[in-house]
Amino acid sequence: MLEPSHNDELPVIPGKRYFTIGEVSELCAVKPHVLRYWEQEFPQLKPVKRRGNRRYYQRTDVLTIRQIRALLYDQGFTIGGARQQMSGEVAQQDSSHFSQLVNQMIAELEQLLEVLNTK
Repeated sequence: MLEPSHNDELPVIPGKRYFTIGEVSELCAVKPHVLRYWEQEFPQLKPVKRRGNRRYYQRTDVLTIRQIRALLYDQGFTIGGARQQMSGEVAQQDSSHFSQLVNQMIAELEQLLEVLNTK
């Protein structure tokens, strides 16, 4: 079986709440030992551990793993570069959300100013 190189070739994530490391391995086309290594390297990756230290990944973990996989395998990032990209993306999302809120507030204030000027 060939490993798909792009995330859009990966199987659809089933609507389950938790996934075993074997299931995640198949869903993300990454071997289990690589997933365990990535847990050490990427602080965003924190599967729930239950009896006997068994890992249970949630849907967000699977999406994070696919994102890491794309950075490393498709875009050619190193582990350090991918880690930096992952932590930087959170900051970018926060700042873009903040700027959206500011723009929305400006638009609302301009509308309010128009209403006040017409009276």
